[in-house]
Amino acid sequence: MKRIVFTGGGSAGHVTPNLAIISKLQAAGWNVQYIGSKEGIEREIIEHAGISFHPISSGKLRRYFDIKNIKDPFKVIKGIGEAYRLLRKLKPAVVFSKGGFVSVPVILASWLNQIPVISHESDMSPGLANKISIPFVTRICVNFPESLKYIKGEKGVCTGLPIRDQITKGRAFKGYDLCNFHKQKPVLLVMGGSLGAQKINSVVRESLDSLLEQYQIVHICGKGQIDEAYDNRRGYKQFEYINDELADILAMAELVVSRAGATSIFEFLALRKPMLLIPLTRQASRGDQLLNAASFQKQGYAQVVYEENLTTASLIEGINDVYKSKEQMIDRIRSAKQTNATELIIKLIKENSL
Repeated sequence: MKRIVFTGGGSAGHVTPNLAIISKLQAAGWNVQYIGSKEGIEREIIEHAGISFHPISSGKLRRYFDIKNIKDPFKVIKGIGEAYRLLRKLKPAVVFSKGGFVSVPVILASWLNQIPVISHESDMSPGLANKISIPFVTRICVNFPESLKYIKGEKGVCTGLPIRDQITKGRAFKGYDLCNFHKQKPVLLVMGGSLGAQKINSVVRESLDSLLEQYQIVHICGKGQIDEAYDNRRGYKQFEYINDELADILAMAELVVSRAGATSIFEFLALRKPMLLIPLTRQASRGDQLLNAASFQKQGYAQVVYEENLTTASLIEGINDVYKSKEQMIDRIRSAKQTNATELIIKLIKENSL
């Protein structure tokens, strides 16, 4: 039985694509182990899926000044040592990384142990963790053909994003039951990513009186960001985070308001969901979501409202515009050429394993 170690964390977007690959490899008889950070969201997701999880020390990689930048490199060094010893013990045939700061010590430890690494970059341009890791990986998979220009040599391959089978098997009637909704009004799903988005949450709640006249709203608002004052609003349902039921919620929803993280928007694309995207600003990120959103808008899969322009009026107008043009958006999405990323990546894993 071959063994593979997965890594990746910091947000759900660095974890959930791994699950798509893991389920297929487990069905083929592979032994799967996961190395992640001690306190990251990946631990909850992976342990919930019944996969063996091994926590290591990790420090966040920042492009800006922060006092934590002084001590976090020492956490990374400690994590390399922990990952090195784990890999010596686990003896995997290959490592697969989905990125995030926890992946750096695992990839460096894999290189030191001469274990091949396949990594995946979701965004248009590589994040800092993947930039650091590229010299030490065997192959790096990307979502966008434009991303290949950032990768030297022959390491890059455009595979697209692995999509979890579970996300495509939702049942709308279960979503209606969960939210106590009906079918007389369309359902709008609002999500700001696994960590939430305070400004989106605030503007959505300020817009409820108008929005609830036309829509029912499922609001995934992030950990600690539920506002109990809105618990009894008919047609409005709040969740901190949804795991198993997300497929049912998506099956029920007719359109989505979301950040522009690559994992989320490619899952919406696979499910043919019209989108209103509100990407993170350059002040709050490295600008990857702006590129993702611009690409989807150009291809006609989404409309965009930039956060600096986000008001109750712009949100309501954007949602209504997407709803009015949803059939045209669905037609464009349906005609999009989509590869089976999971199968392509599994082929690479098998070709590059020890």
